[in-house]
Order: sequence, then structure tokens, then C-alpha cells
Amino acid sequence: MVEVVTAGHVNWDVTLRVDALPEPDGEARIESQHRSGGGSAGNVAVALAGMDVSTGVVGSVGTDEQGRLARRELERAGVDVSHLPSVEGMETTTKYLVVDDTGEVMVLGNEGANEAITPDDVDADYVAAADHLHLTSQRPDTAARLAAVATDAGVPVSFDPGRRLCDRDFDEALAYSDVVFLNDLEAETLLDRDLEHPSLELDGRVVVVKRGSDGAHVDTTDGAYTHPGFGVDTVDTTGAGDAFAAGFLAVLLESGPDYERALEFANACGALASMEEGARTAPTRDRVAAFLDEQF
Repeated sequence: MVEVVTAGHVNWDVTLRVDALPEPDGEARIESQHRSGGGSAGNVAVALAGMDVSTGVVGSVGTDEQGRLARRELERAGVDVSHLPSVEGMETTTKYLVVDDTGEVMVLGNEGANEAITPDDVDADYVAAADHLHLTSQRPDTAARLAAVATDAGVPVSFDPGRRLCDRDFDEALAYSDVVFLNDLEAETLLDRDLEHPSLELDGRVVVVKRGSDGAHVDTTDGAYTHPGFGVDTVDTTGAGDAFAAGFLAVLLESGPDYERALEFANACGALASMEEGARTAPTRDRVAAFLDEQF
């Protein structure tokens, strides 16, 4: 069985690099186009597989060409797709990622098939046999079911709810989570009382706040850790947060709760991913090790 099950969105991404994000009624020049698999569950699964972690994904795609391409890309990366059904009559969710010359991203997308998995579709045996469950944005009821199954089986749960945290009720899934990944905006949405000590507000959970080029912060009941990040030439921030999460989890699986090392490694993963175009640019362990050696 796989070491890590990632669950949530599997998309097809079309990345458009533009000279600037246009104003209303304005126009921008497309400088390049890039197509690849995307979606946070798929991105983290591919990143972990590239770090030699056995990984499977729970999600859904359509029966169209984009779905076939997304599935094939995951398989080639070594990700188990036995729990990634192709849903008849539905299109694969496609995201259009508009990236400006600073690497900032604007996302457009259709609903598609990426939330076709319901709580009744969850294979409890598959989840319970893993060493770790990583949840990403998806139907709240499905996320809750997955988290409950994992917790009942003694499988640790991490959750990176993503930008839709602002308009979806993930309280039940969060209640089962051991590690929660947030960016600054998501932290402000979820933690309305104590941004300095989010672990206390979230009942002792490990809270990782991602701050992009400004690094990241980890808060636990035993202490807090901050890493300033790495100064790199950013090309595209798409998928950098997923690379970060994968790096953090890879260290925890290997070394246990060494949060300082996990934070440094994760920041290196995010930085390296941001230096390339597309969502599937997470580095290998060797590339991260070489990058960290270059910093000292």
C-alpha cells in the first residue's frame, strides 16, 4: 500500500504567461503557453513521488482528453491512480492560470469533475492502510469522511484547504487534522483571535503558515519556528505551495516532528518550484539538498 494518500482536486492546467495582468477592458500579450496536470491533490502526489515517497491520489477526472492526459501524467510520475475514477459524462476540471512577469497568478476555471467523489465513494481500507492522509480543497463532506476514516485507523491527517476556505465549511475535516497548512489570508479567515499562536486556537494542532517569498512559520504547543525563505528569481508561483507542503510532509515522514528542518526543506521546495513554469515543478530530494548546500 502507499505511504501517503492525497485527496482532492486533480485538474488540467493551461498556464498563460502575459506581460501584465490587464485592467478591465484592457488587453495583455500572451508570451507563452504551457499545459500540464494540476490540482493540489495531484500536485502534492507528484511532488512526493519525486521525493521517493510512495503516493496515491483520491479524486476524479472526466472521460475527456484532458482527463486521460492528467491520469497518464500521474501514472508516469509513479502515483497510484487506482482511486482516481473517470466520471462518465463530465469534463475534467480545467484551470486557466494567468501569470504576470512577477510570477503572480490569476486563476479561472470550470467546476468539472474534480468534486464528483462523495463520502459514499471513499474506500476506507485504502485510506486506513496508508501512513499519512493529506487533504486538499474538495467537497467538505468528503474531506470530513476521509479525515474520520484516517483518524479512526490511527493515520495522521494534514489539511491544506486552499483559497476556498473563505466560502466553505471545513470545520469537521479541520477537527480531525493534525497539521493544517494556511497562507496569510487563510490564517486571517480561520484564526480570528490569535494569529501569533494559532496552534492554541486550533486545539493544539500543528499550524503551518505559508508566506511565499517571506518564508513560513510553524506553531506547535511545544514552540514556534520561523524560516525567512530564500531569495530566488520567481517565474511562476503556481504549485509552489503544493511543493512546500510535499517537502514538509516528506521530512515529517522521514524524521518525525523535526519542524525546523521540515520548514527549511519545505521553503526550499517552494522556492525551487517558483523558478519554473507550471504547477508540476517540485524538485527532487537531491535537487533540494544541492540548493540548500549552495545557501551556506
